[in-house]
Amino acid sequence: MDDLRAFESAARLGSVRSAADSLALTHGAVSRRITKLSDDLGFKLFEKSGRGLRLTAAGEVLNVTVSRFFTELATTVENLRAASAQQNALVLSCEPSVATRWLIPRLASFEAAHPGVALHLSVGGGPVEFRRDRIDLAIRRLDFALPEAWHVRRLFPEKVGPVMSPQLAPAFESGEYIALGSKTRPDAWSRWLSSHPSVRRPREIRFYDHHFLIVEAATAGLGVALSPWVLVTDDIDRGRLVAAAGFDPDESHYGLIWMGEPELSENAHELALWLQGQSKNFF
Repeated sequence: MDDLRAFESAARLGSVRSAADSLALTHGAVSRRITKLSDDLGFKLFEKSGRGLRLTAAGEVLNVTVSRFFTELATTVENLRAASAQQNALVLSCEPSVATRWLIPRLASFEAAHPGVALHLSVGGGPVEFRRDRIDLAIRRLDFALPEAWHVRRLFPEKVGPVMSPQLAPAFESGEYIALGSKTRPDAWSRWLSSHPSVRRPREIRFYDHHFLIVEAATAGLGVALSPWVLVTDDIDRGRLVAAAGFDPDESHYGLIWMGEPELSENAHELALWLQGQSKNFF
């Protein structure tokens, strides 16, 4: 094989020296391989042409076959590598806010522990189109009906509470604050306030499209965000946000869902175990 590769490179590049550079070998090593191949075959492969080489008639015929062989071999290897990579790939769908605020900051630890798994992240909410979007697993707040063909592994309960920058804590106590809510849960503030009658009502309620936006707004001092705990746990740990009234369970929970066989593949099982380990602090 080494002799054939030396021959093919010299034939394609037109000189032994260029072939040597291409193969990271010495001029003498390439020349010896071509000579050995010629001796083994019993006919000449090159003849001198000025300062260079040209293929003999027999060399021309051999070069056509050898070039096709190496091209097909390279294509086959790349296809097998792609198939192997696809087999080890996982597509995980996650709600945008959870992906942005909780999952992505932790993914490096999963990839470090499982370097052979290519994890692709997709964002979405509600029901999942597993087949259409080629999704293997999905993280969802389970507030919708699940088809019987889906399997669920519980991750963590949903807990919600008001969060704010430390500087806004006095305003929250006095009622001189702007409440920030997500359009995905438009009645969340009214329900939370009705269950906490001792809390002062805000001056007004403003709505953003997603929870991760109201959390960012809260860290910027723009108001008090009513946020799921999972989205703010890191900011609370770092002192960027405070939760003056704590967090209350809302009787829903997040789960890892999939369809098809009840038993997960090896890679999917490892991801599920990792996600469950990351969720322990929320119980």
